[in-house]
Amino acid sequence: MKDDAGGGGGDGTGDEPTLSREEVVQDRIEAFRRRKPRLLDDTVNLAHGAGGKASAALVENVFLEAFHNESLDPLGDAAVLRLASGERLAFSTDSFVVKPRHFPGGSIGHLAVHGTVNDVAMMGARPAWLTAAFVIEEGFKIAELREIVADMADAAAAAGVTIVSGDTKVVDTGAADGLYITTAGIGVIPAGVNLDARSVRAGDKVLVSGRLGDHGVAVILARGELGISGDVRSDTAALGGMVADLLAAAPATRWLRDPTRGGVATVCNELARAAEVHIVLDEAALPVQPAVNGACEILGIDPLYVANEGKLVAVVPPEEVEAALASLRANPLGAHAAVIGEVQAEPAAVVIIRTGFGGTRIVDMLVGDPLPRIC
Repeated sequence: MKDDAGGGGGDGTGDEPTLSREEVVQDRIEAFRRRKPRLLDDTVNLAHGAGGKASAALVENVFLEAFHNESLDPLGDAAVLRLASGERLAFSTDSFVVKPRHFPGGSIGHLAVHGTVNDVAMMGARPAWLTAAFVIEEGFKIAELREIVADMADAAAAAGVTIVSGDTKVVDTGAADGLYITTAGIGVIPAGVNLDARSVRAGDKVLVSGRLGDHGVAVILARGELGISGDVRSDTAALGGMVADLLAAAPATRWLRDPTRGGVATVCNELARAAEVHIVLDEAALPVQPAVNGACEILGIDPLYVANEGKLVAVVPPEEVEAALASLRANPLGAHAAVIGEVQAEPAAVVIIRTGFGGTRIVDMLVGDPLPRIC
């Protein structure tokens, strides 16, 4: 039987406090930030490799639980390792399964170098060495393999790194979708460079080095499955030189990350959670080229969640913002660099965006990625 005596769930006294709209919003934000990624699936699906909530749940509940150690636990783009000599290395590994293997602006070969080089550079390191492992499907054309390997060689030379070791495996027809590449990279972190989410402070500014979503949109259009076309090229590029110049111009830079899977929105959520800070983005400040914006509108996705492969997100103290912007814009890869947000103290672990209509909305991590197999 329904009991209406309480007038909507109170204790019947009629003296329950009424929450203001601001208090209701704050309660919802507090509930939002307390959410932790939970792994509820019995099998792996594509969302687990997309860089969003499902990926975080898989990584934290399976891999981090098994491999837990002080170098891995921060879950940065690369691990920071200290040698007995006192020198520090950045060490990263990444696998590449992009479809199609060739797209406007690059190929899986370019990505295999740029992706790992950039992960190492985001720790402030100077990338130096790479390894490369190839899983090749039986029947793969040698001519295409030569082309992809040549792309890797060109990308490595341009990035100033050397491919020093590798491995090759061949699997049965139909077992590898053509070709998978895994690269690992090592770089040396200069003395005095310490990039860490824990150093981020309220008042710091969030910068991006250029337009959002170029790579993800270029790849999805290259698939030709959606019946739309556009002149969009991947931004895949090595960022080691840009990072070195940025740190010289703005030595107090707090933190860097390249917004690949999950885009800028995911990167900002990872930062907010790791640093226990509140990030406020400005929708009007987000640099997005019209063709990418148009494609995203047709596809019903937000450019904030679309991957780049040649951009970085930086957090810098306010007194170094102008120097950081000047440094980024002096590089051809950073011509469209912009300040897109700021760091605040509360509510921690939450990202919001100020919209063009004067309101705000929470920018959450997606469960998966609307554009799978893009890197």
